[in-house]
Amino acid sequence: MSIARLMQVAAAGNIPSGPVWTDPDLANASYDSVSFSVAGQDSAPADLEFNDDGTKLFVLGINDDDVNEYTLSTAYDIASASFVSAKSVTSSNPYGFFISNDGLKLYVAGLDGIIQQHSMSAAWDITTLTYDSVSYNAQLGSLRDLWIKPDGTKMYLTDGTGHDINEYTLSTAWDVSSASYVQNFSLSAQDNLPIGVYFNPDGTKFWICGFLSDTAYEYYLSTAWDLSSSSYSTVSFSVASQVEFGLGMTFSRNGSKMYVSDNTGDTIYQYSTA
Repeated sequence: MSIARLMQVAAAGNIPSGPVWTDPDLANASYDSVSFSVAGQDSAPADLEFNDDGTKLFVLGINDDDVNEYTLSTAYDIASASFVSAKSVTSSNPYGFFISNDGLKLYVAGLDGIIQQHSMSAAWDITTLTYDSVSYNAQLGSLRDLWIKPDGTKMYLTDGTGHDINEYTLSTAWDVSSASYVQNFSLSAQDNLPIGVYFNPDGTKFWICGFLSDTAYEYYLSTAWDLSSSSYSTVSFSVASQVEFGLGMTFSRNGSKMYVSDNTGDTIYQYSTA
């Protein structure tokens, strides 16, 4: 991350923990020939997230409506993953989820357009997960994934029916019931069914996983966190050689690795993006 970006993030009070983030280089990305099967827990993995140091992996399962937790003996190396536990979520047909930077809040995006908010009393420990009885109806035709700004004041949702990403303001930080719609940005020129979404720490870039093309696409924001300033960077990376139906995408905290979940193969795949 550049000095200017560090100053932006510091001003918001959201310096990321662990290694300093560097934007992924999708143009020169490559498959690590590393994968991890989650078939023993759920035959339809959707989204995935890491904890702050890469020693825990969380995978959202569609079939069992749950979050599965794995430990990694080597940080960010999914070949070293082992199953720990599973916890049911209240959402039906969950397709995307997001965990706050402190590991205490978990949000689930359901195909029905509902965002549900959960809390963990112990950071990154899903055995302590409880539903907050807080939700938000985004009224989207096919809600797929979500991302929340590091200070909790902005939320972004991908919609398969609208072929776009949607921006919301949260008047109360981290409280999805306080969300209000702002604007959207069409992704249809790249893929008509956008699934996973990931923003860099300062909100000047985001990446989308396209379901129909099994490709990750990169976008710029000339004004941080403002979708009206978005544009496609023309940089993309296909994972079609490994993935048949990609539903989730995430990066390591330093941006050097990308991970994609294959809904058909019940498998997570690992890529180098540095």
